[in-house]
Amino acid sequence: MRQRCPAAAAEFLKKRGLLANVQGMGIGVKWKDGQPTGEEAFVVLVSKKIPKEHLSRKDLIPPTLNGVQTDVLEIGVPEIQAIAAEQLDLRTKVRPAVGGVSVSHPKVTAGTLGITVSDRRTVPHRFFVLSNNHVLANSNRAHIGDPILQPGTVDGGRLPTDVLGNLHRFVPVQLEPPLERDLHNNYVDAALAEVNPIDVSPEIAFTGFVTGFLAADEINVGMPVRKVGRTTGYTTGRVTVISATVDVSYGQGTIARFSDQIITTAMSQSGDSGSLITTFDNLAVGLLFAGSPSATIANPIEHVQDFLNIQVAPC
Repeated sequence: MRQRCPAAAAEFLKKRGLLANVQGMGIGVKWKDGQPTGEEAFVVLVSKKIPKEHLSRKDLIPPTLNGVQTDVLEIGVPEIQAIAAEQLDLRTKVRPAVGGVSVSHPKVTAGTLGITVSDRRTVPHRFFVLSNNHVLANSNRAHIGDPILQPGTVDGGRLPTDVLGNLHRFVPVQLEPPLERDLHNNYVDAALAEVNPIDVSPEIAFTGFVTGFLAADEINVGMPVRKVGRTTGYTTGRVTVISATVDVSYGQGTIARFSDQIITTAMSQSGDSGSLITTFDNLAVGLLFAGSPSATIANPIEHVQDFLNIQVAPC
């Protein structure tokens, strides 16, 4: 199923184009009468469930795709979760900074510092804080070396007194426009800021130290997970869909299509972008970057480590 899903999703989403309210597709289980059956299914992600009789024939979800049964999951309209400018719930300066606190590029409102990580490539190791591209790199618009604030701008972070580090590298996110989403090759929304080790701690607030990580193929539907984020603090949830292809709003009419994503029950709000999602025994699972009132979306941490060439734990 994991191997077949990306191709099936690409074919299905391309056929549907921008029709109806389809947001993506992934692997989950079939539900019946409000309960999971345990039977694997291709789960079609929609912004809102609509009765079949109100849909045109071309918008109906087929009962099977490539010989696999389908189900439909309502996830709202996913969007990146940097805090909206009008939300002024103050967050404080913390030194040493830990995972879960407010952070941002000076031109971004605020997101969440996920965790302090080390570079795989250098000895002795250099140290960085991990968050999202749209939090630390202003959705591709920042420059390497730009200062990074803790707390984030909307929480009172100011130059030069609240500088935690400097933007070191980020993975560009392909956006529509200008590039048609069928051509997108997005797997992570991730960025690093280099920091002085004395200003940070590898600990995550309330939950402690991460001890390792799960590979993408070790993450399963139904798995209990948790996170600590700038806005909602400590929250818990469950994985509902894996290997998901999903369209995410980046604001101002732009959309990014991401592949091989994790979807959980709703456990985040604006400002929680960048939070590290873990298991209850502190294995890193994913980097939270988007969501809706119905769902939270994360990049598998294995992909984040590989794209940025970092090591999440031990630090």
